[in-house]
Amino acid sequence: MAQALGAAVIDEEASLATRAAWLYFAGGFTQAEVAARLNVPSVKAHRLISRASRDGLIRVFVDGPVAECFHLEEAIKQRWGIEFCHVSPDIGESGLPLKTLGLAGAAFLRSQLESGGEMVIGIGHGRTLAAAVAHLPQVPGTKARFVSLLGGLTRKFSASPFDVIHRLAERTGAEAYVMPMPVFANTAADRAVLVSQIGIADVFALARSATLMFAGIGEARAEGSLVASGMLRADEVADLERAGVEGEILSHFLGADGRVIETPLSQRSISVGVEDLHGRRVVAIAGGPSKTSAIRAVLNSDFLKGLITDEATARRLVGPIPGA
Repeated sequence: MAQALGAAVIDEEASLATRAAWLYFAGGFTQAEVAARLNVPSVKAHRLISRASRDGLIRVFVDGPVAECFHLEEAIKQRWGIEFCHVSPDIGESGLPLKTLGLAGAAFLRSQLESGGEMVIGIGHGRTLAAAVAHLPQVPGTKARFVSLLGGLTRKFSASPFDVIHRLAERTGAEAYVMPMPVFANTAADRAVLVSQIGIADVFALARSATLMFAGIGEARAEGSLVASGMLRADEVADLERAGVEGEILSHFLGADGRVIETPLSQRSISVGVEDLHGRRVVAIAGGPSKTSAIRAVLNSDFLKGLITDEATARRLVGPIPGA
């Protein structure tokens, strides 16, 4: 039975087949586990997985809408007025759902690269963004160029484990421009000197011209990735919490209502400016139980044109959807 949803029609059986494919091929579930998860007989689980393969849904990625995710995508787009939203199906991961988000992020990047034409793609930081690049297959012949949107060194001047620009260059053969500087300078004066250097200023100019800015979302928590990666100290995050910071994107700190909160760190941030985000095509990838408030804060900022998140996080963002 087909259910009409605006201009789109979602086939409920096709939706179930897509979810079965995600669980089986992406989640690594056995056929019996898929059956238990979907509450269907084992023979039907086999039939759903076979249909997904027969219908051409199984390639490097699983293509096709899951009805529940479709409802969540539409709800998020309408509530926050963004142009694009992809909600990746739940495959039973605990904590940060890196696998399902990584697959969804890789599919998004692949679609951008295969669309053809010259483009500049600005890249941020984050574990989820790194997972997306890890799942990206070889995409040769692209005309895209990649550029870092912020510094890529930690306080110890080691490369960030979440710096993905080099891996993108390896997978695509494209030109990649890095910012070989810390995320935060020691002082505002040091920042001014660093970004004015020959070469660095050119990279910043390229970053500001990015056709697409693809970024992760951070949270102001001592247990979060900003501290774990060495970008911030625990006491600095405590200061951010006291200032009312809920979320972070590209080293800009936001309150729950989406307003930008200026802190001493803001003046030392080596990244594209807030003014460079307004009106640009900024797409964020983020999810997991601890990120909900941070994602909502960034959505409230009006910076985003698109969001890639997971099913459980999307449900927390929007709450129950009548009729879904």
